[in-house]
Amino acid sequence: MALYGMTDEDLEQMYQEVILDAARDPHGKTDLGVSETESDGSTTLAVAHEYCVPAQSHQFNPTCGDEVTVHVEVSDGTDGNPPRIQRLVWDGQGCSISQASLSVMVDLIEHKTVDEAMKVAQDFHTLMDSRGKGMPEDFDDEALGDAVVFQGVSRYPMRIKCALLGWEGMKASVAQALSALENKPAAVLQTKGR
Repeated sequence: MALYGMTDEDLEQMYQEVILDAARDPHGKTDLGVSETESDGSTTLAVAHEYCVPAQSHQFNPTCGDEVTVHVEVSDGTDGNPPRIQRLVWDGQGCSISQASLSVMVDLIEHKTVDEAMKVAQDFHTLMDSRGKGMPEDFDDEALGDAVVFQGVSRYPMRIKCALLGWEGMKASVAQALSALENKPAAVLQTKGR
């Protein structure tokens, strides 16, 4: 595959540089804290945006030891708009691929509606399933933004898990937040923050 007159080797080197840069200066990485512990031992997650429901998921890759906790805050829809990921942050450790993938994921997902975010996550999974072939020719490469650099990673099955770790955490966190929204009484959602 030659892109813009570049050889496969040139592209591979560029991809590696993008991944290493994203791993060195990861977007969305923060120290995740708990706002308070309840008397029953449960914890209340900190929330930076009122009208949002927080949730988080811890993911661990036993193959290589990468681990991450992904925290999301999903808008509750009281403004009449579909649920949106207002905040997406994470804390964890791992190889440069997992850390870079998390950084790129934050850039692509934060502030998107849940439906848009799940579409991007599905596209990223499709890229990882391509085994280095990339996306179909009719695919809009801009939908994945910098995540297309992980096409080279998709050639290595053991590394695919590293690249997908944070994405799985994001999806699990969003599912928890949506479940909490569904189980919340409508009156609480309407008066929240007022």
